[in-house]
Amino acid sequence: MGKIYLGIDCGQNGGLAWLDEDGSLLECIKMPGTPEDVLTALGSYDCESVVCFMEKVGGIPGQGASASFNFGKNYGELTMALLAKGISTTLVTPQKWQKHFNLSGKKDESKTSHKNRIKAWAQQRFPQKKVTLWSADALAIASYAYENRK
Repeated sequence: MGKIYLGIDCGQNGGLAWLDEDGSLLECIKMPGTPEDVLTALGSYDCESVVCFMEKVGGIPGQGASASFNFGKNYGELTMALLAKGISTTLVTPQKWQKHFNLSGKKDESKTSHKNRIKAWAQQRFPQKKVTLWSADALAIASYAYENRK
């Protein structure tokens, strides 16, 4: 089997997206709710053939302590699950993958919000998938992994 490209948006409202060696969508799921569910989701594919790119993010200004703690907990659980499965992971900043697809910036000329612009891009790239706000970033990160494969 060829390479599989996994993109992860590690936020609680994020997701995981897998593309095959041709860049076609294999699967896209909402961020699992428990560490056990994360391990199960990651075990669906031969981990040695998975190329993983995960969004490298920090705290969000203005976010409360509880929300920041939960985000850090999710990030740590994902990192540990990837390590346990033997999946090497490349961290990529939102600025880097968004710039690659010309999706940077707060709003475009038509006043479309940043998140909705990413969602529209992902919907056009994967017309067979009903793209939501939780799946859009994961799909874009997986596409970035595919386009930057080694």
